Amino acid sequence: MANRRRRGTHGGRPPAFGKDIYRDRNVVERWFARLKQFRAIATRFDELADRYRAGIVMAALVLWLREPAG
Repeated sequence: MANRRRRGTHGGRPPAFGKDIYRDRNVVERWFARLKQFRAIATRFDELADRYRAGIVMAALVLWLREPAG
């Protein structure tokens, strides 16, 4: 802990590390990583915003249905 305080902004995790904030951020980052497994989402294949959004909704639905119950 003292080393992190000494280094300050020059690297490492900040001394005021919030576990709850990190956990929430990690969930969102992992969700986007799973969405990007769909080629059309990762490459922005659709030109129209409505179609792209529909693709994201469909991909999210597929991922949600694949999750194990519990």
